[in-house]
Amino acid sequence: MLAYAPGDTLLHRLDPRTKLAVQVAFVAAAFAHTTPTGLLALTLVALGVLALAGLGPGRALREFRVVAPFLLAAPLLEAARLGSPWFVAADAVAPAMASYRTLLLLALALAYVRTTPVRESEAAVARVLPGRVGRLAALGVGLVFRFLPLLQADVARARAASRARLGTERPLRDRIRLVATAGLGRALGRADRLAVALRARCLSWEPTPPALAAGRADLVGGAVSLVLLVWALAPVFGAVP
Repeated sequence: MLAYAPGDTLLHRLDPRTKLAVQVAFVAAAFAHTTPTGLLALTLVALGVLALAGLGPGRALREFRVVAPFLLAAPLLEAARLGSPWFVAADAVAPAMASYRTLLLLALALAYVRTTPVRESEAAVARVLPGRVGRLAALGVGLVFRFLPLLQADVARARAASRARLGTERPLRDRIRLVATAGLGRALGRADRLAVALRARCLSWEPTPPALAAGRADLVGGAVSLVLLVWALAPVFGAVP
């Protein structure tokens, strides 16, 4: 489940601002180095981050099984042709590398979500961005992190209910329609209850956030983010061909 899981790994102990800095630097490096060598280096970084979060590559892939078909389909659609030749393999290389880069970015996002409490994420965003802009962004982050696992669970229950009622015997189009309708209905119901709850609790623009304090481990995270950022900017200054 794409949600926070308590633990005592190194990433659990890092300040959320440090983890956000590493992610920003990783994104910059991923878009600056799109060659196979660059993606290989980023793969090693992503595997290291997953290991520090107590996650294996197989577990990460299972979390993204919903988006995996789209990442696989993009290169195939780019290389497909309506006439002879029906498939140009060379045209699939760039989309395949872009899909793989997206998978690496999702891996880092998974490590962050699994090791960072929602309230700490809200506090980090609110402190990075000033004023009500930061508070509004923090509120959005909190709602996404809290509701995404619930929506995933709702869809999973809808699929399980469909299978229990021999839904697997129906055509694929009908199965998709039933599950999607059930998931959308539950999402709208949760949104209505959330609106009522926010009004009942008098949503505050100045909540009391949890205390955030950087430790020694954050020095390592800061160093990693600095190295990634320098590597990302190196092509701009001609240091890397």
